Amino acid sequence: MHSYRQLFDFTQEVFLHIGCPPKDAKLAAEVLLEADLRGVDSHGVARLSGYVRLWEAGRINPKPNMRIVHETPSTATVDGDGGLGLVIAPKAMDIAIDKAAKVGTGWVSVKNSNHFGIAGYHAMEALSSDMIGIAMTNASPLVAPTFSTDRMLGTNPIAVAIPTKDQPAFVADFATASAANGKLEILQRKEKKAPVGWIQTKEGDRSTNANELKNGGALLPLGSDKVHGSHKGYALASIVDIFSAVLSGANYGPWVPPFVSFLPVADNLVGEGIGHFLGAMRVDAFRPADEFKAHMDNWIETFRKAKVKKGEKAVLIPGDPEREMAEKRLKKGIPLLPPVERDLEELGKRFGIKL
Repeated sequence: MHSYRQLFDFTQEVFLHIGCPPKDAKLAAEVLLEADLRGVDSHGVARLSGYVRLWEAGRINPKPNMRIVHETPSTATVDGDGGLGLVIAPKAMDIAIDKAAKVGTGWVSVKNSNHFGIAGYHAMEALSSDMIGIAMTNASPLVAPTFSTDRMLGTNPIAVAIPTKDQPAFVADFATASAANGKLEILQRKEKKAPVGWIQTKEGDRSTNANELKNGGALLPLGSDKVHGSHKGYALASIVDIFSAVLSGANYGPWVPPFVSFLPVADNLVGEGIGHFLGAMRVDAFRPADEFKAHMDNWIETFRKAKVKKGEKAVLIPGDPEREMAEKRLKKGIPLLPPVERDLEELGKRFGIKL
């Protein structure tokens, strides 16, 4: 068990050692640790060595010249110059928020970036400005479309954060696959099987082998199969891919560069890096903010009072589990699985940083 401060300081030092400017190293550590705090262990410090390996492979630019390459009063396209998505995405969201402050809404599509951590962090940036935040990104092609065995899409998450008055904010943050690849990685570290419906073999048969992707298998879209609505998960993932990459000029579909450095980047790339899409909507562009937030409180309170079915404790509002986990881990510390602990210790030895 490690305190938030311990892991934050360690992570920040690692990013400094790979050449990130101090402000960027601090921001990257903040985004990464937010995942661990909120219980999304697959996207936190467990990924730190992966970013270092991408830097070693020359696929991450620690000092990017991020710039707007096209814009209107409410929109912008950003070139991340190969930088850490952990840094590029928050800065792109700042642009969206600034545009929304001026004209009501702001929308930013990003190309030439890398993995940006949890989508929820970026969407929640808008909350303090009484704005609704939206964040999405495409990712390494590991998901097969409905009726296919080919890996064509990423787990392509969507996050939406909505401000409230007295109730905790509504924060939905979910993959458009049945499960994110990081969930499989956790099962691999624990040497456990995957639930039915998460993955398929390279022939398209169901599998519970958490290592199936290494055998040529694929993750399944949200819904798992057509009968259970996988065509809807496939459609959602496609929308994320198009908004994040076709719109910005990033790579899409099977051309998205893999997060793991040992896999080669596809030939004949159709764009630059991976893509994100970020949006901010000023609540008072639609109705008075206080009025809206009071009704959001009422919405949440009403849903909390919904009858709970037998065997369950309560009706959850999106964001509840993550918020409760963050409160717990800030007090009691963040647990790390032994393989993650060893991974961080190796990084520490390499850079001369104490964990």
